[in-house]
Amino acid sequence: MTSVSTYDALVIGSGQAGPFLAVRLAHAGMRVALIEREHLGGTCVNDGCIPTKTLLASARAAHVARRAASYGVELGGPVRVNMRAVKARKDQVVAQSIEGLSAWLGRTRGLEVVQGHARFLAPHEIEVAGRRLAAPRIFINVGGRAVMPDWPGIGDVPVLTNTSMMALDELPRHLVVAGGSYIGLEFAQMYRRFGAEVTVLEVAERLVGREDPEVAAAVRAILEGEGIRFLLGVRDVRVDGGAGAIRIRCEAGGERHEITGSHVLAAVGRRPNTDDLGLEQAGIETDRRGFIVVDDQLRTTVEGVWALGDANGRGAFTHTAYNDHEIVASNLLDREARKVSDRIPAYALFTDPPLGRVGMTEAEVRASGREALVGMMPMTRVGRARERGETQGFMKVIVDARTERILGAAMLCIEGDEIVHAVLDAMAGDVSYRVLQRAVHIHPTVSELIPTLLGQLVPLAEARREADDLR
Repeated sequence: MTSVSTYDALVIGSGQAGPFLAVRLAHAGMRVALIEREHLGGTCVNDGCIPTKTLLASARAAHVARRAASYGVELGGPVRVNMRAVKARKDQVVAQSIEGLSAWLGRTRGLEVVQGHARFLAPHEIEVAGRRLAAPRIFINVGGRAVMPDWPGIGDVPVLTNTSMMALDELPRHLVVAGGSYIGLEFAQMYRRFGAEVTVLEVAERLVGREDPEVAAAVRAILEGEGIRFLLGVRDVRVDGGAGAIRIRCEAGGERHEITGSHVLAAVGRRPNTDDLGLEQAGIETDRRGFIVVDDQLRTTVEGVWALGDANGRGAFTHTAYNDHEIVASNLLDREARKVSDRIPAYALFTDPPLGRVGMTEAEVRASGREALVGMMPMTRVGRARERGETQGFMKVIVDARTERILGAAMLCIEGDEIVHAVLDAMAGDVSYRVLQRAVHIHPTVSELIPTLLGQLVPLAEARREADDLR
C-alpha cells in the first residue's frame, strides 16, 4: 500500500487565492503542500488578466496611432500590427509573472509545491501523481474553464477559448465571437484594433445583460463605432465548415444570416473545474452547476475543507479570489470574523473606454423598493476627457435618499476602471455621499467631476428620462 504523506494543510490549485494562502499558512508554522496540475498562477497569470490586458495595451497603442492625425501627429504611413511581436511581448510579461511567483514559493520555508492533478480519496486525503497526501485542513482553489455554445456542429470545427487564444500569433481574417459579455467584448475590440474583421453573436437581446440598458447601449455604440458587427437575439444556430472557413448560419432580428469566419472564439460562460476532483469521495456538496457549496466563511459541507475562487460560485474575479484567501486567513489565523457577504461587488469591463462597476445596478435598486437618487453625466462635459479626445460614455451614481449611502455606480468612461474606486472606498467606509461630494479633487482629472455629479442628484424617475436620452 502506498504510504501517506501528512501535512498541516493542503492547498489544491495555484490561482490567485492558493499561493497567497499557502504562504500565509507556512509563515504561521504549518507544513503546507500546494498542488498544481498545470501552470503556476492559474487563469489570471496564464490566460486571463495579465496576458489579455497586455494584449489590450498593444491594441490600444495601434488604435491611438491610427488616430494620431487628430492630435496633430503625423506618422507618415499606415499603422501595421506584427502579431508575432505582440504575442512575444505578452509571453514575456507572463513569463516574468510566473518566474516571480515560482521564486517566491520556492523560498518559503515549510511550503512544498507538488505537480499533478489532485483527487479526493476521503474527506482529508487526496491522491496526486501516485502519491497520497493527507491533512486536517484542505483548501480548494481549482478555478474554472470556458464552456462551448450548444450549437449543432460546434464540436466538429476548431473553436478557440480565452486559453487557446493566448497561443495565437496570427491575425484572424474574420473573428466570430460567440458571446456578447465581458470576455467576448474585450477580445472583440482587441482584435478589431489589431485589424481583423469581427462579428459578435449574442443570444440575448442586448449586450452585457447584467448591466443597465443605457450601459449596454453605450458599449454597443462605442464598439460599433470601431467597426464591430453585432447580431443580437441569435437563434437557430448551425455550424459547419473547417479551419479557416467556419460557416455559421443563424437567425437574428427576424432575418437569416450566414457568416464565414476564419476563427471562432467561445465566450459564452465558464464552469468550475470541480467535475474531476472526486468530491463525492469526500462528501463535498456541489450545486447543480458544479460550484462547491460554501458558507459565509467559505467552509464547505465537510469540516476542515474550504473552497476559494471561481470554484465556489461566490465571485468570478481575481480580486474576489484574493479576498477569499484574506477571509479564510483572517478567520483561521488572525481570529477576525470576516465574511463573504461583507464584500461590496465591484468589477470592470476592460474595453476602451472601460466600464468600472460597483454595488447595485439601477434595476437592482428599483427591485429593492428603495427611494433613490441618481446622478448622470456624459463625458462630453468632462474637461479631461475633452483634452484627451475621449469623450465617449458617461458616469452614473445611485444613492439611497434616506440614508445618503451610495448604492452603486457605473463609470463607462476614460479611466472608469480607476476612478470608480473613489466611490467604492466611500461605500466601504459607510459614509454619506456628501463626504465624497465635499472632497476637493485635483484639477484637471476625471475624478474631480464625481463631486459635481453627486451635487446634481435627482429622483430615480427623473433620471430615467436622462438615461433614455443617453441611449
